[in-house]
Order: sequence, then structure tokens, then C-alpha cells
Amino acid sequence: MYGRARRLVDRAYERLLRRDIDGSPDHVAIIQDGNRRYARKQGAGAADGHREGARTTEQVLQWCQDLGVEELTLYAFSTENFERPPAEREHLFDLIESKLRSFADEEGVHENEVCIRALGKVDRLPERVRDAVDYAERRTEAYDRFRLNVALAYGGRAELLGAARDTLDAVAAGDLDPDDVDAETIEHRLYARPVRDVDLIVRTGGDERTSNFLPWHANGNEAAVFFCAPYWPEFSKIDFLRAIRTYESREASWRHTRRERAVALVRAVAGSSLVETREVVGRLREQLPHVGPDELPDELSADVERDGTVE
Repeated sequence: MYGRARRLVDRAYERLLRRDIDGSPDHVAIIQDGNRRYARKQGAGAADGHREGARTTEQVLQWCQDLGVEELTLYAFSTENFERPPAEREHLFDLIESKLRSFADEEGVHENEVCIRALGKVDRLPERVRDAVDYAERRTEAYDRFRLNVALAYGGRAELLGAARDTLDAVAAGDLDPDDVDAETIEHRLYARPVRDVDLIVRTGGDERTSNFLPWHANGNEAAVFFCAPYWPEFSKIDFLRAIRTYESREASWRHTRRERAVALVRAVAGSSLVETREVVGRLREQLPHVGPDELPDELSADVERDGTVE
């Protein structure tokens, strides 16, 4: 009886959260933490925890597609995971291999045109895992409706260090002018990079840290972060919707901040000519893509149109 009542409450809360959400982030990245602790809590082995976590991963992929998320990155195996006990590590490799192949053959993946890509130093993985990566990528390479990135043998510092070394080598070889080094130069030397910057990072398991995950694409984009207590196998749709709601709240706050900065900048050119002030307003609207055309107040635009000054 209690279980049925709990399910009814959960469904009602899920509907409430869904109504509160107006949109969704384009790119969600998830640190799937807590598989082993979940297994210990259940009196089971680590392998059982990882298997249960893999089921959650399948559900999250569907939730993303239902909500309009266009890209999902999963932290499946970090560079630090190589330090785990050999038996557990081998089980993880078996599970990753199996899931990559099953995902690549799944009917829903092809119906929804999911492109699967691996991020990281894949060459450090066993041959059977590399073969599964190649199989999944080849089977889905023509798709572009949804992007699933699987971070394998991934470490954010190692990624940035590798990009920096490649850039220095190009400069030393005379193939790159130091004055031409910019953000795009570094991006092209990262791992097979995500299509979009990260909008939201989710971490399960209770730890409040991002663990060297996608520092360029998340920190550079000032991504929202959602930490939650459930272990990854326990992560529910309600938890996921709460994460999306956190992203929306942060975006609303950030839009307000950007608007205030934009208004301050326009006011700073109050003594400029009408043409110059109009140029500033136009550039702000072009360069702040998340600020809609009505984000700069109507009265501010009216002042500009009247005499090119802002009081």
C-alpha cells in the first residue's frame, strides 16, 4: 500500500516539475557516480552496481530525447579508473564493450538518429573495447539528430595538456604563428570534441565536485551544475527534471546579469553620437545570443532613438 502511494506521489511531483520547465539545455554532461556504493548498500558486488547503473544510462538517454536535449556526454571511464582493481576494471571493460555494441544495434538509436562518439585516449583501452568503439561510431556516424558522447580513458587536465603540447609543437615546426593562437586553435586540438559547449553538469552520489570533467567545454561556458545524493543506479526522472530546473533557474539569473551589464555599457556611451550608440546596442544583441531582442529595455532603446543619449 505504501509503495503504491509513493508511486502516485512521485508521478504527481514529476508532472509538477515538467510543467515548471519551459525548455531544456542543449548539452547535458553526467558524472555517473555511486555504482559501487549502491552495490555495497545492496550487499552485492561492484559488478552488480555497474550493471544497474547501465540500466539507468539507457533511461537517461530516453529522457534527454523526450525533453529535447540534443547532446549527452557520459563520464563512463576516467583516466583514474585505470587504478581500480584488475577484476573490477576488466568487468567495466566488458560492460562498456557490451553496451556500445548493443546501443549501436538498438532500433531506437537508429530511429532517433543518435550519433555515438567516444571522447578520450581510446588507444589506452583494451583492443576489444576499441573495436566496440569503432563499431558504434561507424554504425551511427551518418546521424546528427542527437549526439551521445561516451568519455572513455578521459581526463580533463590530460586533454588540455595534450592540446597545449600539440600547439607548441606546431609553433616550433613553423606551422603555426604564435600570434594566431586563439580559442579555436586549442579547440581543434582537443579530443574528438563535443559539438556544443556544456550547459549542465549532473553528478550523482553526493560528492560536490566535477572531477576533471570537460573543463574547456563546461567551465568556459559557465555551465550550471547539479549535485544530488542518489547513487547512479537510483537516479530517477524526478532527479533529472530537478537538474533541468536548476539549469533554467541559473539561466534566468544569468540573463538578468547580462542584461544589467548590457545596460551599463550602453549608459557608459551616453555622450556618444546616435550612430555609435546604435552600433553598441546592435553588437550587444549579436554577441549575447541568450539575450532576446527585448532584453534591453524598451525605454533604453527609446532614449537611443530620441537623441543618441541615455539618462
